[in-house]
Amino acid sequence: MSITFRQATAPEAKIVAALVMALTEEIGTRMQADPFGLDLDETIQRCKEWMANDLYSAILGWSDERPIAVATFTETHALYAGGRVGIIQEFYVVPEIRSSRVGTALLAAVREHGRTRHWSCIELCTPPLPEFERTLQFYRTNGLDPVGGRKMRQKL
Repeated sequence: MSITFRQATAPEAKIVAALVMALTEEIGTRMQADPFGLDLDETIQRCKEWMANDLYSAILGWSDERPIAVATFTETHALYAGGRVGIIQEFYVVPEIRSSRVGTALLAAVREHGRTRHWSCIELCTPPLPEFERTLQFYRTNGLDPVGGRKMRQKL
């Protein structure tokens, strides 16, 4: 299987949003809850707007003409990290090709993007454990280290 990775453009927001929706649906199914409550049309519009304004970026993985993977990220700054930080917001590989090293290659593409942007590090939050223990192991195997805590949220 030949796979290519490239940064998504705002007109590809529908593709990015569809893959992110698949991710959130999978998380919701495993958790037996819907922690996100996303609407596809609103998600597409938000994604398109953010990408057009350089507030949100994505790398898409393609096999032939089929989108099979996505990593979305934003950039911020943190004193504790010594500079720019790339925050991976969503990371998804279609289930039927997991364990084929596509995720590893997608992470490498994000790292390369980060190097060009002079990020000091990349960070992400994993979905809840124990349902996603395999996900945690994937990230650890690929060089990300747990740094403690849990992601917390308060809706406004």
